[in-house]
Amino acid sequence: MAMAARNILARQEDSRIPMNASTNASATFSSGLRLAYNGTVATGGDSMMQNLNVFYQSGDMAWMLMSTALVLLMVPGVGFFYSGLARRKSALSLIWLSVMATAVVSFQWFFWGFSLTYSHNAGKFIGALDNFGFRNVLARPSVGSVMIPDLLFAVYQGMFAAITVALAVGAASERGRMLPCVIFMFVWTTLIYDAIACWTWNPSGWSYKMGGLDFAGGTPVHIASGTAALAYSFVLGKRRGHGTQELNYRPHNVTHIVIGTVFLWVGWFGFNAGSALSANLRAVMAAVVTNLTACVSGITWCLVDYRLEKKWSTVGFCSGVVAGLVAITPGSGYVPAWAAVVFGVCAGIGCNYATKLKFLLRCDDALDIFAVHAIGGLIGNICTAFFAADYIAHLDGMTVIAGGWLNRHWIQLGYQLADSFAGGAYSFFGTLLILYTIDFIGRFLPALRLRVSEDEEVLGIDEVEIGEFAYDYVELIREVKPMDTEDESESRQSSAAHAPIIGGEKTYGRD
Repeated sequence: MAMAARNILARQEDSRIPMNASTNASATFSSGLRLAYNGTVATGGDSMMQNLNVFYQSGDMAWMLMSTALVLLMVPGVGFFYSGLARRKSALSLIWLSVMATAVVSFQWFFWGFSLTYSHNAGKFIGALDNFGFRNVLARPSVGSVMIPDLLFAVYQGMFAAITVALAVGAASERGRMLPCVIFMFVWTTLIYDAIACWTWNPSGWSYKMGGLDFAGGTPVHIASGTAALAYSFVLGKRRGHGTQELNYRPHNVTHIVIGTVFLWVGWFGFNAGSALSANLRAVMAAVVTNLTACVSGITWCLVDYRLEKKWSTVGFCSGVVAGLVAITPGSGYVPAWAAVVFGVCAGIGCNYATKLKFLLRCDDALDIFAVHAIGGLIGNICTAFFAADYIAHLDGMTVIAGGWLNRHWIQLGYQLADSFAGGAYSFFGTLLILYTIDFIGRFLPALRLRVSEDEEVLGIDEVEIGEFAYDYVELIREVKPMDTEDESESRQSSAAHAPIIGGEKTYGRD
């Protein structure tokens, strides 16, 4: 989410009607114009005494509600993408973790997350508890933009928090227990995400004041989730058979990967274009560069893989699309359309080669979350420093920035690097602290042990932790009419007689 209201709190468009025109409020609202807000009430006003809708345009409200739904669509997209990459016996657990992240984080966001991030009285690093339990969150113009109220801004930003956690907890793939992961979701959002989002997007935050440019979440969403996933992988340890032929498997369901990619691709329009926080030309440009970068990055990753394997990998293309979407996130409201090609090429090559870092780090990042999200977010932040343009940011008619290297604003690269490494380091070491604390408690409360036992890992997380499966083939016996002993014996003899012979021995097929 970008600060679409940078330097605009004191500005209103000339065409907008002043507050003292309240006698014609209904006509004003229906005409599409809005009244300039000049109230001091924490809730924005008394809905029984006045029409609070007159402060906002219905088109902006409708676009932001649609964007909220689009970002929510990304959560099952993450689940399907991760599920397809994993092995069949743990496929459902990754979808479960993604949708559970939405539930846990949405409650956390209501409870105190929104207040800790976007309080009107926030400090440089974290917000206050003025809006605890959504207290006084209603019609007052948000800290993000005067174009939308606190309530709409809160529900939209809540989806950002949810998708960030869903990205990070994929690191529990195939060996992490569910209950401690759910507790981790709540704690991590509070201590890590809320703080990074506050200093990046709240006008009181240190990075915002410094001049860092992050339109929709290069650092708070992608670098934070990517480094958190790396830390989670370190603490959990390597999967059974890591470094042997046992883990040399192909993704179990490429169709799931494609479906997840499509959900993410569509949802990213709400993620990036919605971060303009109103329906304007800046949102349109964000949508254009988002789609173009995804396309170029997908093609680039596919070509890099073809160079090595001489195969046109579907998984490679989908990975490239996601890498491109990640990279363009921080710059989508700042860069011109042609720059999207550069973003795409850099993301496709950079994230592809970054998948090898886990071997250098001796870490079992099963789903390459660090490579795609942390490195992709860093690439996006750096490219934003080069290609951010003041005239693109001002397409909303309000935002004023110094720009990047295109505007000869050389120091912007330093701002971007400072924000990136500060966010990455805080997320990585903070995540380690949270997980080691939970793991320590797990020594006394077995239910909080982070990792399943070796025998449970062999069985699969779906069977051990959920008791349900992504595919019902394992439950087929429940739909077969029970046979008596004699019939069962005859059936086995018949099966043996017709079993295929391989290598001189009869074998029995088993899914």
